[in-house]
Amino acid sequence: MAVYRFEHNTELATALAARVAALLTAAIAERGNATLAVSGGSTPAPLFDALSAAPLDWSKVAITQVDERWVDAYHPDANARLIRERLLQNAAAHAHFISMKCDADSPFGAEEQVSANLALFAAGIDVVILGMGEDGHTASFFPGARELASALDTRSAALVAAVTPPTAPHARMTLTLSALLRARHSFLHITGPAKLKVLDRASVPGPLEELPVRSVLQQPELALDIYYAQRN
Repeated sequence: MAVYRFEHNTELATALAARVAALLTAAIAERGNATLAVSGGSTPAPLFDALSAAPLDWSKVAITQVDERWVDAYHPDANARLIRERLLQNAAAHAHFISMKCDADSPFGAEEQVSANLALFAAGIDVVILGMGEDGHTASFFPGARELASALDTRSAALVAAVTPPTAPHARMTLTLSALLRARHSFLHITGPAKLKVLDRASVPGPLEELPVRSVLQQPELALDIYYAQRN
């Protein structure tokens, strides 16, 4: 695990976009296609802008979310909206976006349908870009969520899990920890001193339930690098 530090998120975005583009290009050269899973929130927006212009064969790239709020695709809180507005632009407009959300009223009971929709991602995602909240969550692994244990169960073959965050709005669908551990390359993208403090705490062994981001930080088999910017 390596930690890359930058003063500003725009500098980080340029560097991480180049790294991701190179990995996707290598996957296309090796297997003829590539897969990418990205997170939402405000942090990755500059990264999406930079990545969207990367000169690779985007028609051979499939993109999905690491997790998604169970809202309409054009709802202000939808990760899909940010992906469409900031990532699926420029050269990346030719990528294939496969949404984690389906037409079901609730994510609970929709896991089988979503897993079928995301079958292309089941064997192992080429690149996963994770975020982290100040509460120590990553993906939709929220402290105190009643579904947390099942989402973190590495014995499970499930690709996705439905989750109700105890403090954040909207039920979610998330990739499971098992799915994340099958990724070929993973990145944790965070900004700001407050999140750096959380990262430092999470880097010390402790209960996953307290700081669920530990579930990816403390996995020696996971190819995870951390990209941190002092300012967003």
